[in-house]
Amino acid sequence: MTLLDAKDFRSFFSHETRARRPSPLKSCIHYFDDPNIIFLAGGLPRSKFFPWDNLSVESPASLPDSCQGVGLVNTTVGKDDVDRSVPDIPLSRSLQYGYSGGQPELIKFLREHTKRIHNPQYNGWDITISIGNTSGWESTLRIFCDRGDTIIAERFTFSSSLEAALAQGVRVVPALIDKDGIIPESLAELLETWEIKRPGVPKPKLLYTVPTGQNPTGTCLTDERREAIYRIAQKHDFLIVEDEPYYFLQMELYEPDVSKRTMRTFANSNEFVNSLVKSFLSLDTEGRVIRLDSFSKVLAPGTRLGWVVGAKHILEAYLRLHEMTVQSPSGFSTSIVSGLLNRWGQEGYMQWLMKIRKQYTMMRDIAMDALHKYIPNVPFITINPTIAGMFFTITLDASAHPEFAKKYDCDPTEVESQLHSKMIRDGVLFAPGMWFRVIDTTLEVDGLVTKTLENEDPNIIFFRGTFAATTRDLLTEGIKRLGDAIRDEFRVE
Repeated sequence: MTLLDAKDFRSFFSHETRARRPSPLKSCIHYFDDPNIIFLAGGLPRSKFFPWDNLSVESPASLPDSCQGVGLVNTTVGKDDVDRSVPDIPLSRSLQYGYSGGQPELIKFLREHTKRIHNPQYNGWDITISIGNTSGWESTLRIFCDRGDTIIAERFTFSSSLEAALAQGVRVVPALIDKDGIIPESLAELLETWEIKRPGVPKPKLLYTVPTGQNPTGTCLTDERREAIYRIAQKHDFLIVEDEPYYFLQMELYEPDVSKRTMRTFANSNEFVNSLVKSFLSLDTEGRVIRLDSFSKVLAPGTRLGWVVGAKHILEAYLRLHEMTVQSPSGFSTSIVSGLLNRWGQEGYMQWLMKIRKQYTMMRDIAMDALHKYIPNVPFITINPTIAGMFFTITLDASAHPEFAKKYDCDPTEVESQLHSKMIRDGVLFAPGMWFRVIDTTLEVDGLVTKTLENEDPNIIFFRGTFAATTRDLLTEGIKRLGDAIRDEFRVE
């Protein structure tokens, strides 16, 4: 099949992006390593004076089931002398100015990884290295949005991403979600009635979504819904930004009966890859998907390394912005992570991801078991099983509180705040759903902004917890304390 070239979406760029010009100094950095050029143009310090002669780290060869470590990968990166058997990045280069788009050794690995996992269906895609998805999203907003522009996000979304948009004067309109994520029919109706319900408000440039292991709800968009949403994006001409740090943490459905519970294993990495839901990137034939990828959940958040996948003409705007802002990702992190990945190889990295998935699935099961044991089994509480990511949620009908009307004046957010405060007093912390709620400020009813969406029960509240950050015993105890707090507050026997 002949692939088409990416469409040109530069008309979506913000005024800031259109005004930005390439940095003359950055444009000449490629001459720095040219042996035929005496490079006297840039303000680069002499690498001889970097106070690190080499960097040595030990990493597990793979993640064993016991998590106790078997076999080590030893990575030693010198200032100039590196292991020639693998494509290491010498410290004299990784710690120097330049390479705002990322070091070539890491880019090459991640291009191959992206091709294997997503196989983009158009010509002219590429990647650029970021310092994580939060920064990648903030850059995306600056590249595409001016103050007063509009974007769409899930009804509940990652609070930092929401705040980044609001701080830039971008209006965020919520898309209705259910247990399977964004509802395509609701999204289509939102856009088809836009001019009628929101006269004078510009139609959205972007859809921001965390489609796999959604933060905060833990939902996962099905292949069918992703395909439907992509067709809606084509029809209404907006870009899709998929923020996917949890993509490889996909799990089977939770089985409450321990005697029937099995852990899925894969005969090989190809079987694992084929088991994954389709990414929006894999469906993209036009270059209208921007994918934010990250090592934060599969290696470590402190690496501050990620990558953006998209059409080359769009990534050029990221490069120009990053030259003026982040300069380049951390040299230490780049040398360490690239050294590890290139020692593992593509197959070794796949094995690591499969075992990470297994470990998180086990922790998910522990959390679900504890929730079913300690959370009151009453009609007004729902335990929502996690099928991807690292979060679980429970929903409650605030109107079931015995003092809902008298004490809280029928305001579910007051009940939510009170229950959150009680949890803290009882020694456990969960995130209340109100922290993640997207309020539609573009739609008014009788002159007032409405906080409730059509077909949404206004009295439903929820709390988000994670099973990733603590031990089995503390996780179980924390959920027990949550159950006790709910029993006390709602006076459940």
